[in-house]
Amino acid sequence: MAKGNYYDAEDKKNMEKEEIRALFRKYKEDNDKETRDILIEKHIYIAEILSKKYSNRGIDYDDIFQVACIGLIYAIDRFDIDKGYEFSSFATPTIIGEIKKYFRDKGWTIRVPRRIQELSKKINNSKVHLSQTLQRSPTVEDIAQYLDCSEEEVLEAMEASKVYTPQSLDITFDSNNDDKDINLAELIGEEDHYFSKVENSDFLVKTMNILNKVEKQILVERYFNKKTQVSIAESLDISQMTVSRIEKRILEKLRIEAEKTLII
Repeated sequence: MAKGNYYDAEDKKNMEKEEIRALFRKYKEDNDKETRDILIEKHIYIAEILSKKYSNRGIDYDDIFQVACIGLIYAIDRFDIDKGYEFSSFATPTIIGEIKKYFRDKGWTIRVPRRIQELSKKINNSKVHLSQTLQRSPTVEDIAQYLDCSEEEVLEAMEASKVYTPQSLDITFDSNNDDKDINLAELIGEEDHYFSKVENSDFLVKTMNILNKVEKQILVERYFNKKTQVSIAESLDISQMTVSRIEKRILEKLRIEAEKTLII
């Protein structure tokens, strides 16, 4: 770069710094929202950089970036230009603090007490330290002694930490043969719809016994043969209103029988 161009770049950089300082002083004096918006726009890159560092950890980047922007706003509101600090140095720990707090509060699949979350973090850190010190994997007793807590507390926190990053149902395991691997979803039991059909069929058979001949015919025609009340009324030589009343009576009987089944 030519010497003249270098000085031009430096001058431009210094001018931008002075402009930002002036904006911070103005915002401190009048708390103007438009001034804050300009400061946010000029420093949004800090939120972007820090958000990317915490992406791919189980929470969407967009959510992390939104939290980082909130941290940036907090930093702008609290920053005192007269103390002589660079804003980026002041804003970075503020934004990181907001992101980490969000991970603690939202990153757990199932909500667990804060003390368990904090203990889980200490356990993870102690495992690294103790592994290096003991030259082996630390036991629960080792961790409990190191953290000055009970083994029950360590076990509770270790068990609770499993909900932080649940396994995907698409995770694959070796099936010990040459055919193909199997995934976790195939190992988990699921409701067999065939049994539901059997139960429903059994319920209908039992319920039909409490219906009279006309009620049975209307039930079959309406819900199995998909006929209208008008066509059923014509075939039975009764009014459509009568069919409607009988249908309501049938449904009420079915409801009562269903409630009895649930109670049993």
